[in-house]
Amino acid sequence: MPQKILVIDDSSMIHALLTARLKDEPVQVTFANDGPSGLTSAGTLLPDLILLDVDMPGMDGFEVCRRLKADQQTRDIPVIFLTGASETDEKIKGLDLGATDYITKPFDMAELRARVRATLRTSYLLHLLSKKAMIDGLTGLWNRSYFDQRLTAELSLARRSNKPLSCIMCDIDHFKQVNDNYGHPGGDQILRDVAHLLVEACRIEDVVCRYGGEEFAIIGPNTHSQGAAELAERLRAGIFETEFHHQGASIRITCSFGIADAQCTQHIVQSADEALYRAKRCGRNRVEVQKAEPASNRPAA
Repeated sequence: MPQKILVIDDSSMIHALLTARLKDEPVQVTFANDGPSGLTSAGTLLPDLILLDVDMPGMDGFEVCRRLKADQQTRDIPVIFLTGASETDEKIKGLDLGATDYITKPFDMAELRARVRATLRTSYLLHLLSKKAMIDGLTGLWNRSYFDQRLTAELSLARRSNKPLSCIMCDIDHFKQVNDNYGHPGGDQILRDVAHLLVEACRIEDVVCRYGGEEFAIIGPNTHSQGAAELAERLRAGIFETEFHHQGASIRITCSFGIADAQCTQHIVQSADEALYRAKRCGRNRVEVQKAEPASNRPAA
């Protein structure tokens, strides 16, 4: 199956040129004429690579890239900027927004094809690794796939052994503002730093995972919800008191936490999520526990 390339450029001449030069490559090329339609196409097609013009009327390439990287669906799609400028500052700005590479217009076609091939090859290999790996590439934590498998096993063990099991859901408050203020490299650094803090503060037997986006999950074997809440409060206070840094800037953040244990009538993750949403609604930077119903009110298994 050919890999998909989305070209976002307002020049019909560039469209024709890329169509001609990439026709012998094993790719399927789709074009968008401006930023808004490019964002729509990116969300629909989920291409393997985006070639993005910097200088477009209305929404320029930098803003398009910022929005792509802010969207969970499209943030991992590699972006190569197409630009007529060669200033270092502009290139740095694009790379700080999360772009993979730059190609300067008028571009050499052999160089263009080589850069496209290299980026698509890397994207393909990373995609294969992400499907097979259980490690989150950004934070080094266990990923969502591992969390789901491990939680299923721990729930089964808890039921057989009649031992407690808890789940902590943690979400960074107002994380979009971090990305807006410090760019996605700044946001990525915060995610790595929070991941490190969580691992350092948890017990060896706790399973710390990146659940997705700016959300983390912790499985607490042999732990009732009250014990998990005490751990979550230590984590909340530790994050609140920590001064994070990125490129000389000092960044303060807070996190909200939702707690549930295996005694809840709903699935443990759903229960912890409900507690997390309640923490968000009640002002953030707090810990909420989903209370289990008394045994007499719970339906028979």
